[in-house]
This record gives sequence, structure tokens and C-alpha cells, in this order.
Amino acid sequence: MASEAVNRILSAEADVEQKNAEARQRSEELVTEAKGRASRTIQKKLGDAAVEAGKMRAEYEKKLEEYSKKAENACDTELGRIKSASERNMKATVDRIIAEFF
Repeated sequence: MASEAVNRILSAEADVEQKNAEARQRSEELVTEAKGRASRTIQKKLGDAAVEAGKMRAEYEKKLEEYSKKAENACDTELGRIKSASERNMKATVDRIIAEFF
């Protein structure tokens, strides 16, 4: 009977070791699967973020181009105004010089 009890204990211990090994293996499989899913999720999020950043970049570049055109037009207008004023002043100055000498 003692031998039978020892055999049962040994058999139970073997079952426990086998179940522990199976549980470890399943645990490792679950972790590997979870890592794979997390990696795919991260890659998808990074891809989505890159697309969104591209859209934002394009939008800001468009706004910058519009602003640059407006600023250039404003500068051209102001330069034209200054040029006209300087030409009038120069003409008036030349007329005055001529009037004083002649």
C-alpha cells in the first residue's frame, strides 16, 4: 500500500509538472501573441499619425504660401507707393533746384 501511495504521489507530481510546463508554454504563447498585436497596433497608430501629420503639414504649407503671397503683395504695394512718393519728391526737388538757379 505504501508503494501504491508513493506511485500515486509520483504520478501526481508528474501531472503537476506537465501541467506547469503546459501552462508556461501557453503563457509564453499568449505573451507572444499579445506582443504581436501590440506591435501591429503601434505600427497602425504610427501610420495614422504620419498620415495626419502629412495632412497638417500640407495644410500649413498652403496657409504659409497664401500668407507669403499676401505679404509679397502688401510689400509690392508699399514699395510702389514709396517709389511714387520718391519720384514726386525728386521731381519737386529738381524743379526747385532749377527754379533757384534759373
